[in-house]
Amino acid sequence: MRIGVPESVYTAQDGAEQRPHVTVCDNILRMATYVLVHGAWHGSWCWKRVRKALQAAGHDVFTPTLTGVGERSHLGSTSVSLSTHIADVENLIRWEELSDVILCGHSYGGCVISGVADRVPERIQALVYLDAFVLENGECLFDLVTPEQVQGMRQQAQAAGDGWKTAPIPAEAFGVNARDAGWVNAQCTPQPLATFEERIKLTGGIARIPDITHVLATGFTEGSPFPQSHERAKAKGWKTAKIACGHDVMLDLPDELTRLLLDRAASQAAEKARQTSAP
Repeated sequence: MRIGVPESVYTAQDGAEQRPHVTVCDNILRMATYVLVHGAWHGSWCWKRVRKALQAAGHDVFTPTLTGVGERSHLGSTSVSLSTHIADVENLIRWEELSDVILCGHSYGGCVISGVADRVPERIQALVYLDAFVLENGECLFDLVTPEQVQGMRQQAQAAGDGWKTAPIPAEAFGVNARDAGWVNAQCTPQPLATFEERIKLTGGIARIPDITHVLATGFTEGSPFPQSHERAKAKGWKTAKIACGHDVMLDLPDELTRLLLDRAASQAAEKARQTSAP
């Protein structure tokens, strides 16, 4: 276990428009494969800036929309659960025949990537929890938020969500930048409640992943449940980083997030090169 790994810090330049140009690290020895998993109420659409930047650098990038939200919102039902979403991503990896995947999950997507990594650890090169939940075996997302938040979502689902779906939390509550907040609110769709209630079953497969990072967004503070998961990551000996923006990092600081993801590919490529050259 890697105790005492120092945190990295990613910050914005002065002014929202002054973001640094992203270049491919010189020590990346081969192209990487990324699977980026969105959080609750979101969809593939939230990754478009980061997806385009990684593709422009020559990488393969997959941004699946989970069952029941976004352009797949017509598939929402009482039967859609965390297991459904884990299967969505696991099946993408299997049928696209992906390997050495850098798997990134945002927010609720952290629950999903934990399940995927536990099922197919041999396909995963690195995990990135992006302002995301880190569940232990037998936990569900509702275990990591306040009882008041749980009660509020369940009451809202009963009152206006046919008893099984919960409306999106406004972008403003997550600290999304002013330019994107209205767009995010228009794009988000209700989330099946069972995805927050189902308890995850983990068998230890995540321990086989060689590179795991948890990133905390420091601009989302009021009511954020993610510092707890950040501390869990530290206790597990994972790498940790902080990024100075709101919860939707891929929208607030897409270039900085792209650089962070490129760093994971470079780190893994360098480690494989070291292992290959070792006597």
